[in-house]
Amino acid sequence: MAKKKDRTGEKLICRNKFAGVNYELEGTYEAGIVLVGTEVKSLREGRANLKDSYGVIKDGELFLEGMHISPYTHGNRNNHDPLRRRKLLLHKREIKRLYGKIQEKGLTLVPLRAYFKNGKVKIEIAVGRGKKLYDKREDLKRKTERREMERVVKERYR
Repeated sequence: MAKKKDRTGEKLICRNKFAGVNYELEGTYEAGIVLVGTEVKSLREGRANLKDSYGVIKDGELFLEGMHISPYTHGNRNNHDPLRRRKLLLHKREIKRLYGKIQEKGLTLVPLRAYFKNGKVKIEIAVGRGKKLYDKREDLKRKTERREMERVVKERYR
C-alpha cells in the first residue's frame, strides 16, 4: 500500500533511494505525468519502482524511461505495459532549461520520488551528475565520521 499523507498533503508512492548515492544532485523540479487508468490504480496500491529510471528529452518533450509500474491486479487484457515510456508534464521554458543543462557532459535527469498531490500523480526529478567510485567512498567516509562524532558527543553529555 502507498504510505500515509504527510503534513503537506502529499502521499508518497515510491522513492529512488539510490539517487543520492549514485548522483550528485543539483536542482529539483516537480512534473506531472501522463498515465492510463490501470497505472493510477496500481500506483494507489504503491506498486511502482524508480530504481533504474531516467529522464529523456525528445522533440521538445520530456519522457520518463524505465519506471516500472506493476500491472493492476484486477485489470483485464487492456492492462498497461509495466515499462512503457511515460510523458512528463512541465512548462516549455522549464524543459528548455533542462535541455540546456543536460547537454553538459555527464549530466542526466534522475527521478527522485513519485507521489500523489491533490489526487494527481507527480514525479520529482533532479539534474544529476554521476558519482565516481572514489566520490562514493569519500561520502561514506564523511558519513561514518559524522556518526562517530555524534556518538561521542552523545556519550559525553549523558
